[in-house]
Amino acid sequence: MDAIQIYGGNCLHGQVRIQGSKNAVLPILAAALLIDGVCEIENCPAISDVYHMLRLMESLCCTIDRNGHTVRVDAAGVSRCDMPPDSVGVMRSSIMLLGALLARTGSVSMQYPGGCVIGSRPIDLHLEGLRKMGVVIREREDGFDAETKGLTGAVHRLPIVSVGATENLVLAAVLANGNTVIENAAKEPEITALCDFLIKAGAKIEGVGTKRLCIRGVEKLHEVSYKVPADRIVAGTYVAACLCCGGEVFLKGAPCMQMKAVSAAAASMGAGIEESKEGIAVTCIERRVMPPGLITACYPGFPTDLQSAFLAAMTLADGEGVLEETIFENRFRIVPQLRQMGARIDCQKNKVCVSGVRTLCGTTLRAEELRGGAALVIAGCAAQGRSVVKNKHFIERGYEDICHDLCSLGARCKKE
Repeated sequence: MDAIQIYGGNCLHGQVRIQGSKNAVLPILAAALLIDGVCEIENCPAISDVYHMLRLMESLCCTIDRNGHTVRVDAAGVSRCDMPPDSVGVMRSSIMLLGALLARTGSVSMQYPGGCVIGSRPIDLHLEGLRKMGVVIREREDGFDAETKGLTGAVHRLPIVSVGATENLVLAAVLANGNTVIENAAKEPEITALCDFLIKAGAKIEGVGTKRLCIRGVEKLHEVSYKVPADRIVAGTYVAACLCCGGEVFLKGAPCMQMKAVSAAAASMGAGIEESKEGIAVTCIERRVMPPGLITACYPGFPTDLQSAFLAAMTLADGEGVLEETIFENRFRIVPQLRQMGARIDCQKNKVCVSGVRTLCGTTLRAEELRGGAALVIAGCAAQGRSVVKNKHFIERGYEDICHDLCSLGARCKKE
């Protein structure tokens, strides 16, 4: 069965290692297409999105060698420019291959990318930016064809902050002829990781970590080895799990500097947070208190990818609180599921008002997207009785083994 079975009610105690970052590794794998040789990527998470990306790259004539959490990508033979519809359709990050393939082969044919249904995520910014760099794009009902006789540098002023568009334009610009400037660029750590990988391979990028990226195109990049940073969203999920269940956990390798907003939110709910070079220690012995107000925002604000997990924690906090979503309009898909467990939540457009309850009750739940699915699992760990979360395949897109991690902390859950 495609489900996770949970017996809730246990406090969490112990240590868990935080896996490599999903949101960082996918554009880094795309960047490997720009390099005519072998790249070694360490700390690559064993998640289904990575498997789909590697399969997609193999279909483009890359040679992939995986040994544990290390992946070797040999892109010397890349020649194809058409992407298999079945792989493109299941993951939005396939769009990351667009800029890299245009730089490498000059043409791309692909379907519109898939992924989680969490709201409108049009690729207009990607396509418009590439057009400014000399790409001719012909859109079809189910996809598009893109072609260029040579990418050229351009000045981009993004009307909204977009992680995906920023990454795609960076990938297109590093081998383009001339200089590229990206204004209002996203500042997420995953973009910093992508830029660090490319710089290590010989790219010329300035302004990394700021809203203005300046890229001077180079003729070629060279082979490189790179270690993917730890996943701040997985670490934040387990912070929320400790808030839900109570206890004391140590998140080994958690990227403290990337999680300031998450740590602040947890502390506002009564958790003790201790940061060190080794990771983050989270203590939640007393009953949770409702945060004064939680609002998602672009980095370095509170991440939208952790909104669902903290919403689950808020359902068990004392008092009343408001959580506002400013990034995606469809991030509250788990609200009906939490209500089935006894949560008291009132939806008001892009806000939810939460009145804390003493306990949640186990029941059968249905994951509809990645982060909401993980939030339902941690809610089940806190609930009284047995819960079943169906559609675990959504969760496996971003978590290596959420059951193993939570069980190592004292939860009782298993895959069905």
